[in-house]
Amino acid sequence: MFKLTSLNLNGLRSAATKGVADWVAELAPDCICMQEIRVQASDVTGRFEEMAGLKGHFHFAEKKGYAGTAIYTRHEPSDIVIGWGNTEFDAEGRYLELRFDTPARKLSIISSYFPSGSSGEERQAAKFRFLEGFFPYLNALQRDREFILCGDLNIAHKEADLKNWKSNQKNSGFLPEERAWMTRLLERGANDVGLIDVYRHLQPDTTDACYTWWSNRGQAYAKNVGWRLDYHLATPATAALARSEAIFKTIKFSDHAPITVDYDFTL
Repeated sequence: MFKLTSLNLNGLRSAATKGVADWVAELAPDCICMQEIRVQASDVTGRFEEMAGLKGHFHFAEKKGYAGTAIYTRHEPSDIVIGWGNTEFDAEGRYLELRFDTPARKLSIISSYFPSGSSGEERQAAKFRFLEGFFPYLNALQRDREFILCGDLNIAHKEADLKNWKSNQKNSGFLPEERAWMTRLLERGANDVGLIDVYRHLQPDTTDACYTWWSNRGQAYAKNVGWRLDYHLATPATAALARSEAIFKTIKFSDHAPITVDYDFTL
């Protein structure tokens, strides 16, 4: 089995003080995709190059203490792609792709951190620009290779993916335009990408059990008033190899829970 985990850290240094390396060692994934690492290369040197025997690869944001993605892996990639070719969002460190190609197979593992629009109209506009540009990129990528995209997408796709869906229909993360974008990504047609939401492939009917993020306001975590914002999205043939999933709700390195999927393949 190939054990793949995704986790928004809200800061790698902060998570390190909370024992993330020990948890990764215990979980023993083959690969862990991280988002919102909030570090620079100088912060990594001598401290975060490796974690629990996994080698780290990074896409740093230009702005200090902001965004960024990482992938720690047990296997050596055949190639590393840093950024998806968009100047605005590559400067924010939002895309890291490791390729594990063989003569018989093209396969990528991707860590991606979608923008949040919750801070206001300016960032929501940026989020829409990201979605507009990222869609054709993923469409082209799936025509060329198998991949699993892990990440904090900052979108709850359907009503079952958040507790209070009725009151959030005008809020970033559950806007009709964002949900429609996800639908196009997951449907298969002339103008769609046709990826598979792996968690929903394995657990089509869960609601309360599916959440991966809880607001720090009020008693959201204690009352399980959550959202499903963290995903594994895979090309169909690879998604078909998913066998089991786990959302680690009691693991609190940030306001996000780690999500792990076991796939029936090896690198």
